Amino acid sequence: MPINYYIFLSICLFSIGIIGVLTRRNAIIIFMCIELMLNAVNLLLVAFSRMHHAAAYAVDNASLVGAEAQIFVFFIMVVAAAEVTVGLAIIVMLYRNIHSVDINFLNRLKH
Repeated sequence: MPINYYIFLSICLFSIGIIGVLTRRNAIIIFMCIELMLNAVNLLLVAFSRMHHAAAYAVDNASLVGAEAQIFVFFIMVVAAAEVTVGLAIIVMLYRNIHSVDINFLNRLKH
């Protein structure tokens, strides 16, 4: 499959994530849109990794070029899992104290 399809899909997912972050007020939906943007970047990294690996494999059958990006994607997924844990804990505590997950309601906590 051509790399253009992966690029287009990644751009669409990232754009949906940005639109969701900028237009929504619910903290959980904003959190899911941030995760969607991270997954769009991961998809693009894996697609480019596969493309470079295929090009290097044509020259040398024992080449490991392109595996670095896939390892980087693994670390991004680990950090995203930690982010989910901390973020959901913050959202749960916010809901317990305020009884709302509306982001605009957080302005009252400044005073």
